Amino acid sequence: MVQDNMMILGIETSCDETAAAVVTADKRVLSNIVSSQYQEHKLFGGVVPEIAARTHLNHIEFIIQQALETADVSLNEINGIAVTGGPGLIGGVIVGVMMAKGLAMATNLPFIPVNHLEAHALTARLTQDVTYPYLLFLASGGHCQFLLAEDVGVYTSLGGTLDDAIGECLDKTARLLGYAYPGGPAIERIAEGGNPNAFLLPKPLKGQDGCFFSFSGLKTAARKIILEQGPLSSSFQTDFCASLQKTIGDILVDRCQHAITMSLEKKPKINNLVLAGGVAANQYFRKCLGVCAQERGITLMTPPVNLCTDNGAMVAWAGMERLRKGLVGDLAFAPRPRWPLEALKA
Repeated sequence: MVQDNMMILGIETSCDETAAAVVTADKRVLSNIVSSQYQEHKLFGGVVPEIAARTHLNHIEFIIQQALETADVSLNEINGIAVTGGPGLIGGVIVGVMMAKGLAMATNLPFIPVNHLEAHALTARLTQDVTYPYLLFLASGGHCQFLLAEDVGVYTSLGGTLDDAIGECLDKTARLLGYAYPGGPAIERIAEGGNPNAFLLPKPLKGQDGCFFSFSGLKTAARKIILEQGPLSSSFQTDFCASLQKTIGDILVDRCQHAITMSLEKKPKINNLVLAGGVAANQYFRKCLGVCAQERGITLMTPPVNLCTDNGAMVAWAGMERLRKGLVGDLAFAPRPRWPLEALKA
């Protein structure tokens, strides 16, 4: 039985943040230390897997120590070690998993491998009162999908992207505009004050049945307009970013309406739409989906902005949720570059 004062150490190394956190069973985040690798990767316009893995290896011990010191606890007071076991860049995932295994062996604590996507999916349950079942929209640089979340480890896919994710579209377009990686926050910032109707951009699959996405055509259309523009004036950039953001928002609302209908047909008692992942930090998209959810009689729930991007607190909380169910791993666990949520076993 999990008691309120139990604590989990969470470790996250799936991409370009080395992170660790301590979270309690009664939802207190005692520490949440995140070391960004932005400086290491910005020259390349994206994450370089080999550099990411080496940076994780160099920083992870210090980050874990900082998490424990900030929480004012020793490793002996921790009740379990949770770590992202996938999906992600395999070099970084290996670094985190091997560190967590070593700590678990040294302390004889439960080793809890966590699916990175489930960690995002459960973050809203850490910060808000979200009960099962709920409709989950995962949106980031690599993921874009609607799922029905019925319990820890129990997810049903309703629809996802057929090609690129939202974050991929934003980042690649931002790079063409000359913005540094990651591009999504830059586009959101530049879009403020722009004319969202200045450019007519395609909205793939809008109006079609289901809740699948396609962003490759939008990304190509954006590239064509930018390359044909020549020198990019500030007014062009502001209006274009506003138009791109509105276009994506319109797509999200359309797809969300279908997803809500599908989820309510399966589970009429659904009360919440949970938006999770890095794209959830975008305030414009939050507003669009909030209105969409409200019109259908359900409530949009999103984690705080600092917990939308990769962090250790979400991993620690997912570990706590799994520990409650007795779902711990063993030291034979193999890191996974791919690990679909709908294939996750409880």
